[in-house]
Amino acid sequence: MENNGVIGESAPMAEFDKSPPSLNGGGAGGGDSSFAGGGEDQDLPPPPPSSVALHVPNETPPQVPIPGSPTNTAIPPPAAAASGNATTTVAVTTSSGAVLAAGSPKKHRHYEEEHEWACTNWFEYMLVVVLASLLLLGALTLVLFWVLYYRQGFAWTENPQLQFNLHPVLMTAGFISFSGFSLLLYRVCRCCRRIYVKLLHTIFHALAIPCIVVGFLAVLDSHNLATPPIPNFYSLHSWMGLVTMGLFALQFIVGFFSFLILLCCEGATAAFRASLVPIHASFGITTFMLAVATCLTGLTEKAVFTLNTTYSELPQEGIIINALAMVLVALGILLSYAVRRESFRSQFKSIITERL
Repeated sequence: MENNGVIGESAPMAEFDKSPPSLNGGGAGGGDSSFAGGGEDQDLPPPPPSSVALHVPNETPPQVPIPGSPTNTAIPPPAAAASGNATTTVAVTTSSGAVLAAGSPKKHRHYEEEHEWACTNWFEYMLVVVLASLLLLGALTLVLFWVLYYRQGFAWTENPQLQFNLHPVLMTAGFISFSGFSLLLYRVCRCCRRIYVKLLHTIFHALAIPCIVVGFLAVLDSHNLATPPIPNFYSLHSWMGLVTMGLFALQFIVGFFSFLILLCCEGATAAFRASLVPIHASFGITTFMLAVATCLTGLTEKAVFTLNTTYSELPQEGIIINALAMVLVALGILLSYAVRRESFRSQFKSIITERL
């Protein structure tokens, strides 16, 4: 009965003691005496380490050296969370090797990279942008072909009739092609910094200005030097043209002053410039749509005055004029869709050090 009691007390130790039984102790009692420091078992070597790993809760794991590292330093133990609702702060390492903590200000303003598109979004974007670009070039190509092939080319004041041909070509180049590409830049240049897009936007509008001015002077000279002289500013086309030129000039002055000149004191004018963005964008697409409508009335007026009764028979020149008009209508639809489409708008990360 006493033996049973001894065995019962030493049974829990058998789970952890994997060493062989003592040769001189004779059973479990001898094994216990070796650990107590008495008897003859003190001269025996210590038992081999157990292969069973013991898990001790709430204890920091030991630091393990990294093989092959240059400094062979140990990995620091992970910090214990203060509470169950604690959040983890992740440091971001840039391509240059600098470590930026979460919430640190960015050096440059980049487009948002987290909102990735699906295949359908990319297909829609590419279809609209590529088709609009082709139509912008196609409108200029069609008007050049029409004037060179059917209207005998260009001249200046020595031939007022051919001087008039500069008017449709230059107005289409200025109000449609250059202005259309300046609007489309904000949807095409998604990988550029915003200040570069604004500079390109300004350059395209600046290229449109001489085209509009020379085209306007050409139609005035062709009317005044004609025999007999043709009255000016009596038609719907001329009135719409004046409104379009006035809006274009106002847009260029306000945009150049607010978004480029005021950058020299950007901190004080940031709120003012931000409030002008939706107004400038709305009047920009309005000006382009008004330019398309003005071109359509001008093409109709020229077709009726030039072709007279043969226009109803749909001659080849009439087909070219109608095709040019349909290209302009398609451009009005596509560009307004591209500018107002919410998913096409480029998202930017917030910055502190630079607001461009």
